Amino acid sequence: MLILVACQAALPTVVVAPRTAEKTFGSTPTMVTPTITSGAKETRPSNPSFVPLAPSPSVAKSSAFQTRFHPDGGLYVGDLVSLEIIAPEGADLEGKTITLTLPTAQGPQTTEARFGRYGIGGRLQANLIWVWDTSGLPAGAHTVAFSLPSLDLTWSETATLLPQEQLPPPEPQATWAIAHSRCCTVAYITHTAAERDLDQILEVIDQQAQKASQRMGVALTEPITITLLPRVLGHGGFAGQGIAVSYLDRDYIAGDEATILHHEIIHILDSRLGGDLRPAMFVEGLAVYLTGGHFKTEPLLPRAAALLPSAPGCTAWSKDLLKENDHPGCGLDRFIPLKRLIDNFYFEQHEIGYLEAGALIAYMVDAWGWERFSAFYRDIHPLKQPPILATNGATDSTADSNATQSQAVEAALQKHFHIGLAQLEQRFQQALRQQTLTPQISEDLRLTVNYYDTARRYQILLDPSAYYLTAWLMDSEEMRKRNLTADYLRRPSQPENLALETMLTAAGESLLSSNWADATSLLEGVNAVLERYPEQGLQSFAAHPLAADYLALTQLALRLGYEPQRIWLDKNRARMWATTAGPQVNELAFVRLQDSWTILSASGTMPPFTLPLVLIRPTSAWAGSYGQLHNIPLNALNGG
Repeated sequence: MLILVACQAALPTVVVAPRTAEKTFGSTPTMVTPTITSGAKETRPSNPSFVPLAPSPSVAKSSAFQTRFHPDGGLYVGDLVSLEIIAPEGADLEGKTITLTLPTAQGPQTTEARFGRYGIGGRLQANLIWVWDTSGLPAGAHTVAFSLPSLDLTWSETATLLPQEQLPPPEPQATWAIAHSRCCTVAYITHTAAERDLDQILEVIDQQAQKASQRMGVALTEPITITLLPRVLGHGGFAGQGIAVSYLDRDYIAGDEATILHHEIIHILDSRLGGDLRPAMFVEGLAVYLTGGHFKTEPLLPRAAALLPSAPGCTAWSKDLLKENDHPGCGLDRFIPLKRLIDNFYFEQHEIGYLEAGALIAYMVDAWGWERFSAFYRDIHPLKQPPILATNGATDSTADSNATQSQAVEAALQKHFHIGLAQLEQRFQQALRQQTLTPQISEDLRLTVNYYDTARRYQILLDPSAYYLTAWLMDSEEMRKRNLTADYLRRPSQPENLALETMLTAAGESLLSSNWADATSLLEGVNAVLERYPEQGLQSFAAHPLAADYLALTQLALRLGYEPQRIWLDKNRARMWATTAGPQVNELAFVRLQDSWTILSASGTMPPFTLPLVLIRPTSAWAGSYGQLHNIPLNALNGG
């Protein structure tokens, strides 16, 4: 397993033979009204009743410990299974050993692991990677026994193996493959969207690598390894010794794929230039600044101005405002003090932290020039706290530890610019107050924060392996050596996952096209469901009519043999882009008749795209192998 940090930033009724549909970087869908039967009236179903159609996630809980079985989304005979054993809050177990007894075709086998702190969240858990070989076992329930001698505790949990012949596509045929572009070595899994769109992906990778190299002033003297993930993990992108990015059709972490890829390549080049201490805020801020945005191209300083408190006489956005106007917009009062942001970067609100960091570097480069900023950035060094004398005159050795990163930045600022951190923050805020802040900029930032907070809330509740603070990212190189694909191909795919992910995807596309009204409605629907989930299960979708429609359409598509990737609703009409056994995308049209949805047509033809299909995302980084990562301090990793 690779420990990631936030960067920042992986399937027909009336069926026309499906054809491969192109999904292009920098393109997005034009929504065409589907044909419907005449006389259809707009109605809303009352008191919907939802029935689950997919198996539960592979998560088990003892009275105190939580165990997660991997791959996600169900276990099958023949899997190499990994386990996370998550300690209860406050447990004193760091370094303690847990023993597992696993059923195998050769009889019970034991293995053990130690509890440690993992992920940027530093969660206390024991990780056992590919320890349970289920080959030769019968399908059905199997008991895994756990023993924790330090607490004199034993317990057991049941894991259910599904028949191997029921493996979902494309797993039976999928394998790892390698492609080469001018700059990079690209690893992907066959029979996925990445293979379908490989030529386009390679072209964009080379374009962004060239731009990043020019902006950093660093030649690409050796290839970068890029792994295309067929599922969302974290915010979808990672950079360390190599790069990993999510590439899938139902990518619910919205952003411009070229921008995100550029961001990750900046991380690679930045790390090659080195530095004694590169604080995460400056690592991420540099990538945002040189890329010209975080998830998309954006005016960094005017946008960061929206983080300040509202000025007297400001105008809040409303749908009645014209697209372009001279009204000063209202600030959101979300500015994070620089000392706190430097010392706590990955635990602050993600989008605000990245924006503020990128805008700060833009300000510093404007004020002092690139050469002086770069000299300062490469000259930040860890400091040591001086020993503290105890009341009896003895030295308190516990205080002789690394000083905070903000103190190291303070020292470098004094050396290079003769100012302190407080003065830098004061000057930075003054520069932000001089920016032109419109109501549109403020509204877009407010919704952006809401959107990504909602996506992370979804991950915590329904796809915890994807949550960036504790994401489950495997060693891709080792996976390729063993030709293991399930850890990336499989993910939670119950109806509630599909419905909420398509809602988030639609919300993200609306946000990218500045359709804030639709984005607001979709986010309200997702949050209404999450407020009630998991206690109310699928009935949670009854809390919001839009969510109820998305779930009903998802369930109908599943019964017809499709997996929804994107859904767009227009009152009583809906369009869906869905897959069956492979990456080919089919277009479906639906109409609401009386109290239920009915399919009108299914086609293998995709419409022309004009909005980004949101294929690549940023979040985090790794370096080295699985074993090497366990002891890497958080400030030694960077992400996108």
